[in-house]
Amino acid sequence: MAYIPPHMRRSEDVRRASPFPETLQAQFQRIMNLRASTSHQNKSGNIVYADHAISKWFAVGLDDDGHFPPNIHLEPISLKHVERKSGEKPLVLVNSVVTEEDCKLERNCSKSPWEIIAENVHQELVSSFESLRKEIDGQGSEKVKPALVARLGKIHFRGSHLMGLESVNKTQVEESFLRKFRRSLYTDIPSSYMENIIDGVVPAIGVDFEGEKDVYLVKLSDNAWPDATISCKCSVMENKKLVLYKVELNPVRQMVIDVSCLDKNLDLRVALSTKKILTALTEDEKSSISDLINSAVLDSDMKGGLRWPLGKASSGGRYSVIGAWHTVTKAYKSSSFRLKVRDADRFDFKSGSGEATREIYLKLKRIVSEMQEPGAETDSISSMLEDSLRLIWDKFLL
Repeated sequence: MAYIPPHMRRSEDVRRASPFPETLQAQFQRIMNLRASTSHQNKSGNIVYADHAISKWFAVGLDDDGHFPPNIHLEPISLKHVERKSGEKPLVLVNSVVTEEDCKLERNCSKSPWEIIAENVHQELVSSFESLRKEIDGQGSEKVKPALVARLGKIHFRGSHLMGLESVNKTQVEESFLRKFRRSLYTDIPSSYMENIIDGVVPAIGVDFEGEKDVYLVKLSDNAWPDATISCKCSVMENKKLVLYKVELNPVRQMVIDVSCLDKNLDLRVALSTKKILTALTEDEKSSISDLINSAVLDSDMKGGLRWPLGKASSGGRYSVIGAWHTVTKAYKSSSFRLKVRDADRFDFKSGSGEATREIYLKLKRIVSEMQEPGAETDSISSMLEDSLRLIWDKFLL
């Protein structure tokens, strides 16, 4: 058998091989803390929350007294990518009742699920946007783009090592109990569900196909700005080289509301975030970033789809590559929202791990446009939010 270099060998627990030789991976093994820092002083590569950010979790499908039904319990699941980064199995809420109709028979619901979600989201959204408006007005030449996004996935709870899985399995699920855990939204969607959305839901809701984009994202750290992550959006030329077309800072989360949907197989996240497009780079900054992009080599056998020759993953003593993404996205649009169906292949150089996911999310562009108008009516925003959430509940949540 021919010798295969270590960096070209396929990994058993991820879909792509590492873009670095194994001898170099040790320096990228610092596991980043994906949880928001209470001081918001996050280092590059981490998720960043605004100082005024709102983070909230609640469940829909509770009984008449506001408690979790007895058919809801926590179970650990095996997910190698997550376990490698956190060192533990995540926990998910599981409904032992087979169908949503069976759940409804067990309780009387005075309000629909989307009404409950809209009521919980609306006031937090208005408050977050008011704080954001002041921030946008105070910005200089850089353009700040707000986005309100509804993401689908499964909420993971972590922190079981504090009390032991045996205790978790025997404990009656209560909100106060779940708030002891860290949470994240795992957005990988089964391929059969993706096909159902494209073949069944898209024609039924009357959205127009907008196009498909094949994009490579190169994530950079900046020694002059240690808390920031720079995201370089690139397309591929005919000569198989990357061409850079946009440089922006990683999103800053203004509001994150996670909803455990007990009567569904998927959960929901509604998040308001901002991106800042960097338009005032100096010639030296542009040159250093371009050197990194030009050094990238397309390689479909690598996680993230890119690799860098030895010594070429940093430039100018300032910028270093800390991540690579390859995304293929199909976009559909209506007057109210933009639906995106995405295949994403990611590699994080800091943790030395990667994953490939299939994702579905909706950008609620009409609500954002309405909120940006002077004198926007809260009743109008509430109505649009409820309409959007009803569509998501009926058509997109399993």
